[in-house]
Amino acid sequence: MKLTVIGGTGLIGSQVVGKLTEAGHEALPAALSTGVDLLTGKGLDAALEGAETVINLANSPTFDEASLDFFRTSMDNLLAAGATAGVRHQVVLSIVGVDQVPQLDYYRAKALQEQLLRQGPTPYSIVRATQFFEFMDAVLSWSSDAQTVRLPATRIQPMAAADVVAAVVEVATGAPLGGIRNVAGPDVFPLEELGRITLAARGDARTVVTDDQAGMFAAVEGDVLVPGPDAHLATTRYRDWVSEAH
Repeated sequence: MKLTVIGGTGLIGSQVVGKLTEAGHEALPAALSTGVDLLTGKGLDAALEGAETVINLANSPTFDEASLDFFRTSMDNLLAAGATAGVRHQVVLSIVGVDQVPQLDYYRAKALQEQLLRQGPTPYSIVRATQFFEFMDAVLSWSSDAQTVRLPATRIQPMAAADVVAAVVEVATGAPLGGIRNVAGPDVFPLEELGRITLAARGDARTVVTDDQAGMFAAVEGDVLVPGPDAHLATTRYRDWVSEAH
């Protein structure tokens, strides 16, 4: 099977390309560095030529209101090019609970991306994943200083990037879902507890202070970032991953 991986040089995309190639598929990475510009459409037709499936892992360069324009324009261009090329399956990686947090610009933008995909001309699948283990460094940096890290008690069920990759590959090489598959890690944590586990594993002596006004996830209420009982759960546990990573 030939698959085009949009954003195929990034954290998830490069691993998806590798895993597909190992399985005997023809996987073409498409990104700015390979001459494909989602916003202008440059290089899209050539990148999609002969592809049965498109995996869209492209991300907005910003997380603010401008991300709405990025996902609107990129999806319009990608769906149009896919229809012209005869693509039979469009796959998008999204976020668990993305339609439940309208107060975050980036989440609204990803929800718009999903909406455009559903309304598009091609059979589709949406893989909604929880927060990646690998993003904890960024989360810790949002509201920290030399002595403390301030984090809200927002509940999340994070997963390893490698498990996200496996979920995307499984869906992309199967029949279109015509809907959503939720994937998550095996354990739920308050974000501030996850911060303490991370700092302890690194031998970082800073103190985690619970602050429900700190960082992007402070805007999230309740358990909307925790998937329901229908979620497909990966097996990699955060404590094992963080101890091996550091």
